[in-house]
Amino acid sequence: MSKKLLYIYLNDDELLRISNKIKEIEKTTAGELVVSIKEKRNFDEKKSSLKSLAEKEFVKAGIAKTIDATGILIYLVLASKEFYILADKNINEKVEQNTWDKIAKSMSKYFVEGNFCKGVLDGLEQAGKILSTHFPIKSDDVNELSDNVRILN
Repeated sequence: MSKKLLYIYLNDDELLRISNKIKEIEKTTAGELVVSIKEKRNFDEKKSSLKSLAEKEFVKAGIAKTIDATGILIYLVLASKEFYILADKNINEKVEQNTWDKIAKSMSKYFVEGNFCKGVLDGLEQAGKILSTHFPIKSDDVNELSDNVRILN
């Protein structure tokens, strides 16, 4: 990714704050949180739905292979100002879609104001509360995925 567009939305300090928030939240849950940011859709992705792109990233990021199937992806496409929250099957058995819709609406308010870091942090915070409520940390919990923000090409 040309980091030019990325840095219009988030600087290095904010990317680090997001990674640290993931690390902090995952100390309270057996779930895994991943934030993936893409500058723009590739030519061959232009006709794909945002959900299908998020589903592909869900697999590429390794979320689909977590032990308890308790991962959540926040997937952002900057150029088109789109994002999608995708939760794994064990989470969706306990959490209704309208919960994710409310989180997305809350995040959108920050995005509209131009505060992308706060929007992502807000989404992570809310998703983290859901994870720690339904999937509290286990004594043998292992951090299965990197806490760093994934910057995609």
